[in-house]
Amino acid sequence: MSNLKSNRRARIKKRIRKSISGTTTKPRLSVFRSNKQIYAQLIDDVNGVTLASAASLKEEAAQKGNKVEQAKLIGKEIAKKASEAGISEVVFDRNGYLFHGRIKALADSARESGLKF
Repeated sequence: MSNLKSNRRARIKKRIRKSISGTTTKPRLSVFRSNKQIYAQLIDDVNGVTLASAASLKEEAAQKGNKVEQAKLIGKEIAKKASEAGISEVVFDRNGYLFHGRIKALADSARESGLKF
């Protein structure tokens, strides 16, 4: 088994997704980060539907500042979209990434904006 970073993340992601799943009332908050952008989605795994999404690529406000600040803005944005959809509780899916830096900034920002997880 190769020890490439992508393979390692895939193994961690598989291990995480074994135990967590989103429903209509408590969707999964999935986070993806690329080198330049960060994306967040609220996913209902039972019906296979994305309920809401936010990305630093789309949001004009998220184009300012460094990547950690952009992640904080996306966390606030996804929390706002969740409350508009009547969602207050989510299951956090860090998608195989370590819980620090941009992932932690997004999660903390979403918590401060009213999402519970």
